[in-house]
Amino acid sequence: MVNTEIPNGYTFSPSSFNGTPLLTINHEATVDLDSTNSFEGPEKLLEVWFSASPSSLPETSIPGGLKGVPSEEWKEMLDLVNCKVLSIVESEDVDAYLLSESSMFIFPHKLILKTCGTTTLLSGLPKILEIAALVAKFPHSVANAARGTATAAVPYRVFYSRKNFLYPDRQRGPHRSWRDEVKSLDRLFLGGSAYLIGKMNGEHWYLYLTEPNTMLTPPATPDREQPIKVLDLPKPRLTANACSIDEDQGRDETLELLMTDLDTENAKQFYLDHASAVAEGQYFEQANKCRSDARKHLGSINEREETDGKMAQDVRGVNGKLFDDSVDVFSNTSDENSPFASDDELTYPQELTTEGHALGTVVSEACGLSDVYPASKYPDARIDAYLFTPCGFSANGVIPSPQSGGSTHYFTVHVTPEPHCSYASFETNVPTSQTGRETADVIQQVVGIFKPARFSVTLFEAKDSADDDCGHKVKKGARLEAIKGYRRIDRIVHDLEGYELVFKYYERFGWEGGAPRLGEVAL
Repeated sequence: MVNTEIPNGYTFSPSSFNGTPLLTINHEATVDLDSTNSFEGPEKLLEVWFSASPSSLPETSIPGGLKGVPSEEWKEMLDLVNCKVLSIVESEDVDAYLLSESSMFIFPHKLILKTCGTTTLLSGLPKILEIAALVAKFPHSVANAARGTATAAVPYRVFYSRKNFLYPDRQRGPHRSWRDEVKSLDRLFLGGSAYLIGKMNGEHWYLYLTEPNTMLTPPATPDREQPIKVLDLPKPRLTANACSIDEDQGRDETLELLMTDLDTENAKQFYLDHASAVAEGQYFEQANKCRSDARKHLGSINEREETDGKMAQDVRGVNGKLFDDSVDVFSNTSDENSPFASDDELTYPQELTTEGHALGTVVSEACGLSDVYPASKYPDARIDAYLFTPCGFSANGVIPSPQSGGSTHYFTVHVTPEPHCSYASFETNVPTSQTGRETADVIQQVVGIFKPARFSVTLFEAKDSADDDCGHKVKKGARLEAIKGYRRIDRIVHDLEGYELVFKYYERFGWEGGAPRLGEVAL
């Protein structure tokens, strides 16, 4: 029997039918979202670890660690940050939250929260520590009231970073300046270090991090102003196990691209009206193809039956009449809402005319984002994408390892396409050892999607050896040196406790847009 029906809600994406990982959409939060006033693309990025790996959760923690915490707890925390949950993709290793302002990822042992605009990310940090203590049952202490919570879990390690803001005067809460952010973090953690990476009067990046086995502390930063520390760390002293670290941490690496001055014409694909036009063309093209395929198939059935000299009993029309090979099955119905309707009668799905996940899927495939980690190599991968009104795009990717028993990783993308403040970010922890590709290849593919005039790259890699001191000649960062069409302006390599950090800044050849519009100058 021929099934010519186009499924309701079909968005031309293989992920439309993929049941694993599980997608949950918060329809209430998606009502009346509007990105008209989204002006600050560069995100604030917080990563809080409560153990070194999923396999080293404390005995006191609940099953699943942070993943075992009900989503309502996280939504309450996000209210303090001033953003909402749009949808959740759940998987065995990580839950990916697509937010009204960027993304959140929950692993058993760590949380990653990335928010843009004027969100108050650090205002949610005390609540994160409280949830980890009271709900996830991680080891905790009675906190000083100045921390913003009565009880706080003791984190294993904390990272906070961001690019220089374009509009720092519009930020709220602790985010009005880097100095205020450092004070806010120092009130919580003992021995944290704040760094400026890059040119003080050019493109730069801020980083705050704690050492392993972080300690909580009452307010520690004095009121008087202190200079920002310039990162110039000596190599750590070797210990007996300096060349051997936790296996899970040894695979830890995070690549982040922060792109500005997007090509104006190319950026139109992240506008709702453009995406809707693309979706409409795809929809009717697919409908016509289904009609043509059905007509050909039914025609071949009739031809076989005539050759055999007998009539088919199971290929009949609505009045019991045999189908003729000239009959259009899409038109041979009185139901105006039938999927077999003609072009004039075919009902175009409303979800492909308004902001939401359907158009987000259309954009992720049309722009090439779904090809960064293709289904041919990652058959269980799931992309959860959303297109905003009148423009703007966000997507989370959950990427299970193609190898049996491997870990699940993520990527996240956020785009502000307006010409006066255009920005796009791409972040992933899919290891290069799994992709079989060089880091430069991934960067080349991503910048080809967004076509920025300039961009910064940060690459965090966990140390799996003490490099030269353990007899290895490691040239980390060299593999992302050459990006076709761009020239490298800046390159900085830092040796951190347990990690190596590479920061690079590129500009497109022939770019005549002038110096970067910094907004925030670190002087």
